[in-house]
Amino acid sequence: MIPYGRQTISDADVESVVQVLRSDFLTQGPQVPAFEAAVATHVSAPYAVAVSSATSALHLACLALNLGPGDWLWTSSNSFVASANCALYCGAQVDFVDVDSQTYNLCPQALEAKLETAKLVGRLPKVVVPVHFAGQSCDMASIAALARVYGFKIVEDASHAVGGRWQGHPIGACLHSDITVFSFHPVKIITTAEGGLLTTRDSELAQRLTDLRSHGITRDFARLENQGQGAWFYEQQSLGFNYRMTELQAALGVSQMGSLGHFVARRHVLVARYEQELADLPLIRPWQHADSYSAFHLYAVQLADGAPLVRRTLFDLLRQAGILVNVHYIPIHLQPHYRRMGFKVGDFPIAEAYYERAISLPLYAGLTDTDQGYVIAKLKEFLQ
Repeated sequence: MIPYGRQTISDADVESVVQVLRSDFLTQGPQVPAFEAAVATHVSAPYAVAVSSATSALHLACLALNLGPGDWLWTSSNSFVASANCALYCGAQVDFVDVDSQTYNLCPQALEAKLETAKLVGRLPKVVVPVHFAGQSCDMASIAALARVYGFKIVEDASHAVGGRWQGHPIGACLHSDITVFSFHPVKIITTAEGGLLTTRDSELAQRLTDLRSHGITRDFARLENQGQGAWFYEQQSLGFNYRMTELQAALGVSQMGSLGHFVARRHVLVARYEQELADLPLIRPWQHADSYSAFHLYAVQLADGAPLVRRTLFDLLRQAGILVNVHYIPIHLQPHYRRMGFKVGDFPIAEAYYERAISLPLYAGLTDTDQGYVIAKLKEFLQ
């Protein structure tokens, strides 16, 4: 079976975890800070906070930016549900912005039009979450320019995009955002099994995120409200959560960071082959902006008009052939939970049209030339 994505684990990765198992610390030891430092250095951000998942990272980002009841968060409907659910966790409300018809990222023009209307009725968002779909950055400079006019905060959902760049800068540098969130789920570029991380350039935000991931507790003597206690003393200064990353996960992350450049480069090689071999098939291949160096988490194609098969038939044929393709994403606003909030078919037509004919082909660093060749051969068999 050839999955659409999977982890690539080396003997060195395994040994890094074994060493932690033999050490004194399985949690709250030296590996988490080491992983944070490795990611922060790679993305050129001064602060990084590792957590248990990208979902928990999105939740903490919203809390750190004081999102709450009466506030609005806007995001892209072409994403996993976590990009929107984080607002609901905070008691805030959610709305969506349609996507660009080439990148399928949040469209700055659609965002601007929606902001103009929202301003007239007093319903501007407090937070906007652009999602870097498939590993390609949104147009963050344009979104940041709108933030300066309309006063919202920006959380980049870069769950797909560690190792990518935009206009020469690493995704995660937070040059045009308040916080960036990464995912290290096994199908992502690198993995910590489950795990997430936030980067920021704001020291106060970094401190708040650090507190919130561990119950809102601090042991920092300089920050204690009640001085003169013993070395055992700690204070819960806010309502936080147990969203900590373990030492096992962080050690794996440190080891995987050493392969990040290779993993992304290999994905580019595989994408180049898909681009060449699939060019004559009735498929719409993913478009890349000239300013983008994608991390290529996904290679999502669409069936073009006139294709001999509908998406469901092609999906089933490929799976029957042992190729575990997938679909990314069912628009969030069409999920039953969000329909009950009043969202409906037709609200975000570009995202909906993309979904109707999208299919994600296998793409991961460990995908062999032979297996990719088999995928290509089957696509040609079914579509020519």
